[in-house]
Amino acid sequence: MNPSPRLLLKTYLLILVMILAGPLGNVLLGRGMKQIGPISDWAPSALLHMGLRIFTSGSIWLGIASLITFFVAYMLVLSWADYSYVQPASSLAYGVVALLGYFVLGEKISPIHWVGIGIICLGVLIVGQTHPQSATTNGSGTASNLPISASDTETHAIAGEGNKKR
Repeated sequence: MNPSPRLLLKTYLLILVMILAGPLGNVLLGRGMKQIGPISDWAPSALLHMGLRIFTSGSIWLGIASLITFFVAYMLVLSWADYSYVQPASSLAYGVVALLGYFVLGEKISPIHWVGIGIICLGVLIVGQTHPQSATTNGSGTASNLPISASDTETHAIAGEGNKKR
């Protein structure tokens, strides 16, 4: 079964959100913590003061929001696409991590590191040639004939496939 173009578009868009939001959130958290500095005093009052500094940092909150966005996109795409497709496809984030580290945090990235990222991205291109969904599941991991969503029901009804097994 080939997934509908609409479902493919949703899958690709949410994976793109994951690829961008996850690394961005981590970079923002890293930047915020570098601005705050290391925890050097473990006394309760010092930890409370450090906690207040952490949770009043704009970078920290932007990082948290970005990571929540990543997590929501991840949960949504896993609700209809195969994990074995989503996880490798989201590995393009390794490239985004390196780019953000280089441009935003000023980190040095070795040529061998870039080669490794290139190999990962090549693997993602190979995985991307497969369909994101091997079968519709009913939530228990078993195949089902049920439509994935109300929009799929409409698509199949319009196409005259209302009672056909997919």
